Amino acid sequence: MRSIKVWDPIVRITHWGVALLFIANFTVIDDDSPAHIYVGYVLFALVAIRIMWGLVGTKYARFSSFWPTRSRIRVHLKGIMRGQPGVYLSHNPLGALMVLNLFATMIAISITGIMLTMRTFRFEDWVEDLHEGLAIYGFVCVGIHVAGVLFEMKRSKINLIKAMVTGRKPVHQPTA
Repeated sequence: MRSIKVWDPIVRITHWGVALLFIANFTVIDDDSPAHIYVGYVLFALVAIRIMWGLVGTKYARFSSFWPTRSRIRVHLKGIMRGQPGVYLSHNPLGALMVLNLFATMIAISITGIMLTMRTFRFEDWVEDLHEGLAIYGFVCVGIHVAGVLFEMKRSKINLIKAMVTGRKPVHQPTA
């Protein structure tokens, strides 16, 4: 087994920053407090930075290195069904789908949150309901994401959490 530097500091900081801030804003920080709004702005900025980095960043940070095509998803699902772990330096195809889903969800939560600070939408129940519904959906997706990481760790025998902390990912075989 060899270790490869996969996730650079920008990927790791934005990942853990978004994770911690989202969980804090969802569970600890009062929805009506100014802190909720400020944390939301920082969260939105981190997602925006990560999306930009996905376009121009390092090799494994770029979306092109893990874009979930139909054929990649099909191969990955067949590997799961056969009990064969694939070798993915960045995200596997299902993980990539979740990453894109989480980015879109965090952006939608941010936009509806910003709308709630505007005079035009401040007292619109549908905006608040949408914001809260998206936050709940995001929280459920985070749970699915964590379950998927744990499943993949067991399947691949690679500590993906440690890899997202250190930036280095062990691989079992030479990769293409």
